[in-house]
Amino acid sequence: MIRLLSVVGARPNFMKIAPLVEELKKFPEIEHCLVHSGQHYDELLSGNFFTDLGLPRPDVNLQIGSSSHAVQTGEIMKGLEPVLLDYKPQMVLVVGDVNSTIAAALTAVKLGIEVAHVEAGLRSFDMAMPEEINRKLTDAISHLLFVTEQSGVDNLKHEGVQAERIFLVGNLMIDSLLKHRELSRNAPIRDRLNLRENGRCRPYGVLTLHRPSNVDDRETLRGILGAVKTLAADLPIFFPIHPRTRKNIERFGLEGYLSDTGTPKVGVVPLQPLGYVDFLSLNDHARLVLTDSGGIQEETTVLGVPCLTLRENTERPATVEHGSNQVVGVDPNRILSAAKSILQKAPHPFPVPPLWDGKAAPRIVAILREHLHGR
Repeated sequence: MIRLLSVVGARPNFMKIAPLVEELKKFPEIEHCLVHSGQHYDELLSGNFFTDLGLPRPDVNLQIGSSSHAVQTGEIMKGLEPVLLDYKPQMVLVVGDVNSTIAAALTAVKLGIEVAHVEAGLRSFDMAMPEEINRKLTDAISHLLFVTEQSGVDNLKHEGVQAERIFLVGNLMIDSLLKHRELSRNAPIRDRLNLRENGRCRPYGVLTLHRPSNVDDRETLRGILGAVKTLAADLPIFFPIHPRTRKNIERFGLEGYLSDTGTPKVGVVPLQPLGYVDFLSLNDHARLVLTDSGGIQEETTVLGVPCLTLRENTERPATVEHGSNQVVGVDPNRILSAAKSILQKAPHPFPVPPLWDGKAAPRIVAILREHLHGR
């Protein structure tokens, strides 16, 4: 019997772990324990994603909640250690780049348990990003490194990682997307937002913001919202608002950049955080997406939807190389210029990065089985 334990903590982790959980069920010799750190504890950010993705409720929920980076990381380590000592897995799987990722990896290796990092090797080369610190440290202590794109392989080799530990397997986010895309096409979200007109869907955009560098500074957040409001004079921009972002909009007195409640035909339209299927449906039919999320850069690449990344860098260069994503930063003029250029052109398809074909989970599980059976 092989015992695996996976740790998730935030919305993007759930999308990455769901295909793996499903694939692992095919092998009776594998026993799998799913641990939720509770880093994202809000039902809108956590609970409905488990439902939408068909994930079983976690075997263990540490219920850590929000705090500073140091306190949250430490609390996850303290909560996870007795779970690992009791369950005794041969390997711990961690995904992505959140505090739960590095906390779980550190706890495991200090107990002599091997770690596999899913989504390894991505680099923004910006050490001011907490996620960049988490990525680099997790990769440094992981035994198996599962990579989504060629840049990740190149980065790890440059950092001195042995080639036999690096596996280019594709993208679990895209496994989830392709599985749920057909279902999302019938989601009621566009009807709820009154987007159908004469049997067709009216043009609209989508905005997401959650990174501290964008939402914790009043002038940066004001500049982004001002640019998007100008753009939204011609088409509605729907804005599912992260709780942290909503709190700061209110704290900074920036509510005037948002439209009134309802579903107006123009303006920046605030929404509650959406479930996975509704959000996928909204993005899939959008004319343009503006975001500071790494995962959304990847999803829009496969959906063929133009994406503007509201950051000065990206750790996912494949999304730029294949043409769907542009990194425009937070300067309002750059945002507006790039958005207007996109909207003036007819939509067109984009190529998809290699191995983003919905089969990353089988590749990962095959490698895990070979590795653990061979021990």
